[in-house]
Amino acid sequence: MDEKTGEVLTTAALAERVGWCAGLVEGMAGPLLSEHWNAADIDALASGVDAGGTNLPSQAWMALRRLGWGVAPPAGVRVNDRIVRMAQEQAGRMLRSVKWRADLVAGVLATWPADPDRRTPAEWDAVRAAIPGGEHLPSGVIRSRTRQITAYARRHGRLPVDVFELEPSPGTARMLLLAACDGQQATLERADDGHRALLRLQLPTRPDPASYADWTWVACPITLPPTVPANAVLHLPTLRPTGGRVRADLAFTHAVPRLRRTGHTVALGVDWGLNTLLSAGTVRLHADGRITALGTGAQFRAAGVLAKQHRLRRVSEHLHARTDHYTRLADPTLDGKHAVLTEEIRRVAARRSHLNDALARAAARWAVDQAVAAGATVIYLEDLRSLEARGMGRTTNTRLAQTVRGQIAEWMRHLAAETGIAVVTVPARNTSRHCPHCLTPLRHRKAPDRPTTRGWKWALCPGCGWQGDRDQGAWRRIAARGLAHQTKTTTDRTSGQVVIRTVVDRLEATAVITAAPKTSRADRSKTGPTRPRTHRPAPRRRGVPSPARPPGRAGKRPEGHAPTDRPRLPRAAHRHQSVTTISAPTNRRHRPRGAALGAGFHLHAHASPARWTVPIPDPTVRMGSLG
Repeated sequence: MDEKTGEVLTTAALAERVGWCAGLVEGMAGPLLSEHWNAADIDALASGVDAGGTNLPSQAWMALRRLGWGVAPPAGVRVNDRIVRMAQEQAGRMLRSVKWRADLVAGVLATWPADPDRRTPAEWDAVRAAIPGGEHLPSGVIRSRTRQITAYARRHGRLPVDVFELEPSPGTARMLLLAACDGQQATLERADDGHRALLRLQLPTRPDPASYADWTWVACPITLPPTVPANAVLHLPTLRPTGGRVRADLAFTHAVPRLRRTGHTVALGVDWGLNTLLSAGTVRLHADGRITALGTGAQFRAAGVLAKQHRLRRVSEHLHARTDHYTRLADPTLDGKHAVLTEEIRRVAARRSHLNDALARAAARWAVDQAVAAGATVIYLEDLRSLEARGMGRTTNTRLAQTVRGQIAEWMRHLAAETGIAVVTVPARNTSRHCPHCLTPLRHRKAPDRPTTRGWKWALCPGCGWQGDRDQGAWRRIAARGLAHQTKTTTDRTSGQVVIRTVVDRLEATAVITAAPKTSRADRSKTGPTRPRTHRPAPRRRGVPSPARPPGRAGKRPEGHAPTDRPRLPRAAHRHQSVTTISAPTNRRHRPRGAALGAGFHLHAHASPARWTVPIPDPTVRMGSLG
């Protein structure tokens, strides 16, 4: 609502006014970013001190003003100082973030190898030494920058000087960083019921405000999601106009339990996979140093989601190929088709982004629920940042490149922190290669009923005789390695993540799963009432009569044969389709394997439930015959 006129603004009108203000901020942040897109200014900003040796403030807009990097609105446009602050804050954050890329590219250029496609061990050591923190940097990051520099050299016939010649100045987004403002531009108050908040901010009434009279206060009620605790402190959001609506990225802080790095006795190990996205299970560390597994583990399968993701990727590649073809033709009559395809590319990209985010949130929520149900205080993840999708065939490479491991790990850390559970990454070396019970190298076969056919899914131990699914053995190794290396847990200074960087042979020798001894009661005497037995040939029947009407669409349900488990999941698609299949078979429409198209996201992802979600059976119910 416009507080000056009392007019109730529609969603489209509010989005228009926020877009006008965001356009003013974008128009000032872009030139400021381009002006200081050079190595000297980036080094001055990253040094943390000004010309007089005084430490720079943590807020980006204040640091830029201390360095004398100012910006002004266009001629004839009147804005207050808080609008300029938002432009400086946006440009300052982007300039600060480029320092890491600049040091990375400088280290790669300083130790450029003789053969960029294949570095020698000495060249790998040299490039890691030239990059700050390079000893823990994944090799895939260095290879990707090497390929980027190689492509530049192929086009220009020489190597670039630095990252500022390698990459152009980035564009700025249309958004309002209200965190850089004070109460004279925006305020946020929470309602008494705790479920709503009121955001008040000044917005222009025209695209080019000529005076302060063209700015008015607008009150925007915000409905808080249930994930915001009642005692949380709200902060000014970031507003992003998109699609005729205004998205508010609302930040809040609240107290959470303090995370522990050591002292864990129950841990959840999580292993990444392809067909099975996550495999997890719980282990316990006993006082005598033994590690035992609690249960057989659980799985999170998302074959249907990954199939949809693969289909959208193929659609995006096809659209990009067509737009590139129209660009090469340079025919003005094709501009309309080019614009339509460009808009479709944006929509497909938005659908892929939304699908990835939904998959990451669902997988992370599932893993945290498993940890809470088992009473675990830590989640151990294998560190696969250095995994590269290459050398395993086009299909497997594509599936590996499409996984959202980074997003899942970030959401898992966020959700686990609310319950006081630590998330620690451990080295992934030999987690799927060695036996979890005796550390003997495993023999991998295609299936348990095909012990002589080489494969990768089923693992056999020639030492202790253990056999099982490859992923089930991997989560045992990950959890046992994490518990055994608790004393080596550190916190990364740059990212704040809790990691175990190295594997110590002495500790690794103790990271084995001990089989729990089988217990049996020696005293077989009677301790309670005996269940009534019958010599009738009829089977046991239900303890309650059947309902009068059948609950399903089928015919009558025989009494005593009622299904006690959950409803069955939708049937998979045609058996000759896989998660990478795009072409439809000749006898029916295309349906990705494991997916039920049109049934929703949660019917595409099949996960083992947490134990606390399964109803506990009542042992007091009489199980005898009705007769």
